Amino acid sequence: MPTPPFEALELLGQRWEEASSPEEKERLLLAMDALRFVSATGQTYDFQAYRESLEAQAPPLVVATFDTREAADAWLKATPRPPHHAYVLIAGEYHIIMHIPELNHRRLISHPVLEFYLADMIQEGLPAPVATFKTHEEAQAWLDHQPEPPRQVFITIAGDYHLVVYHHRVNLRVMYPISMAAKLEQKDMADS
Repeated sequence: MPTPPFEALELLGQRWEEASSPEEKERLLLAMDALRFVSATGQTYDFQAYRESLEAQAPPLVVATFDTREAADAWLKATPRPPHHAYVLIAGEYHIIMHIPELNHRRLISHPVLEFYLADMIQEGLPAPVATFKTHEEAQAWLDHQPEPPRQVFITIAGDYHLVVYHHRVNLRVMYPISMAAKLEQKDMADS
């Protein structure tokens, strides 16, 4: 069971006492308040899961998933306080939530965070695949029958690398082709 980050608060408190400027004290107080907020709002488990995903170098977390843009827009409109800057998946693609409460402005904007993530993985060197399949259907059947889905592993389908991800917060199993990272290169070349 995760515990509130008391040790981090203690360390930040010590640094706060040693801080020499009001600006430094304010930044440290902000960090302390953020950790207290996590604990006070019952988000300790979510915070722990977030830290675990960072340690595992997992794809960015998502807070919701939708099959269509219309369903995502309806959810965004009906949500009293949308989670600003959080990611959602729409038809398997990442979007970021933009919410300005003062203007009641809400938008879902397509975001290339997964493409950046995949490009970084390619640059670091892809590990050997854990399984190889001839067709997407074979790979999907394998993924659907995993009793405990892998958080992230690589497979190949017809010779092409795919990242298999279990988005645990939304209970979604998905396969992302590594070729998605090529979208960034094409966009960079077009922008040049």
